[in-house]
Order: sequence, then C-alpha cells, then structure tokens
Amino acid sequence: MLVVVVFAQYIVHSQYHEIGLFIGGANYVGDIGSSNYVYPENPALGIIYKWNRTTRYSLRANFMYTSIGKSDYNPNDFARFMRQYRFENSILEFSAGTEINFFDFNLHGSDKLFTPYLFLGVGYIKYDLFYHDPKTFENIEYANGSNISLPVIIGLKANVSPVVILGIEIGARYTFSDNIDGSHPKSDSGVPNGNEFGNINNNDWYVFTGLTISFTFGDLPCYCKE
Repeated sequence: MLVVVVFAQYIVHSQYHEIGLFIGGANYVGDIGSSNYVYPENPALGIIYKWNRTTRYSLRANFMYTSIGKSDYNPNDFARFMRQYRFENSILEFSAGTEINFFDFNLHGSDKLFTPYLFLGVGYIKYDLFYHDPKTFENIEYANGSNISLPVIIGLKANVSPVVILGIEIGARYTFSDNIDGSHPKSDSGVPNGNEFGNINNNDWYVFTGLTISFTFGDLPCYCKE
C-alpha cells in the first residue's frame, strides 16, 4: 500500500501539462479540384493537449474541426474543369500520439528555447456521406460517416514565457476513406449505382496548416535520473 501511495505521488508531482489552441486553415486533396498539398483555403480550429514526459517527447491529443470545400472550376486541370463537380463537407477529428522534439525542450527555468518537432499518431474522423447527382450536380447526403486517419505533423515551437508556448505547424492526414468528397459512395446505402468517379485506388487526404498557442500548468517534472 505504501509503495502505491509513493508511486502515485511521484506521478502527480512529475507531470507538466500544456493545453492550447490551433488556429489556421485546412485543405483537402482528392478527386475534386486542385491537388495542391499545402493550400489552407478553409478555416480550421482545434484544441491541443500535451503531457510532457521528457525534454524530448510528449504524449499529445488533438481535437480538430474544419469545413472543407472544393470545386472543379480550376483551369490547371482541364479534365476536372469540364466535369464541374463541387462539394462541401465538415470533418471532426480526434487524434492521439507522440510528439518528438528534435532538440531538448526543458521547461524548467526562464531560458528562451525553440525546437522543431514531429508528431506521429492515429486519428478517428467523422464526416458526411453524400453522392453527386450527375444531372443536377447537387450533393445528395444519405448518412454520417466515420473512419481512421494517420496524422503526420511537422512544426516549430518556442517558449515566449515560462507559461506560454507558440508554434507553427503543418499536419497531413492520410485517411482510410475515398469518400470524403463523395467520389466513391456505397450502393448498399441506397445510393444509385454508377455514381463513382475519379481514381478509386487513391484515398483522400486533408492538411491542417496554422499556429498554435499553449499554456503550461501543473508541477514541473524532474527530468533528471535519480
């Protein structure tokens, strides 16, 4: 019992947490519109939580939202321009994983620090399911969808004060869906056959680009070895 109490107290007093906001833009890459990978044309917001385990890595969770829109009215791809498809969809994402600092990012003291970082994790996304009516070009919604995403984020962060950390990051998400844009609807959900288009062998991507601001709280951890 004594061991459990001591261990619990050690865990409580060795945590240093961050909670903050992501503010920026998002874009989708798929079968409609341009295929620019970094083109933050739609507003995006998020909440970020980090548990700084050491000076080199943190456990991180993200709660992100964006409403993406895209159209084929893009002269860079004449074939898509003549097709005239367009869509809007909302994406709600929860992801968790590990953030790895390239340099030591020790939050003790008041020294100004900065480091590039890499985040790898897994996500769960929710979005609307719809198909494109080839006659009216309207989007016909038929259900709510969900799937898995694999986020990869690269960024740069700095502590501007002992309790405030600013960052800039770009995060690409590969999804296990080819239907965020309505290009591959399932006929068993009441969708008329023959509404598929585009490359059905490539799944959809979306990318978040923006700024982060987080605030630290909790007792400072001891990164030293005892």
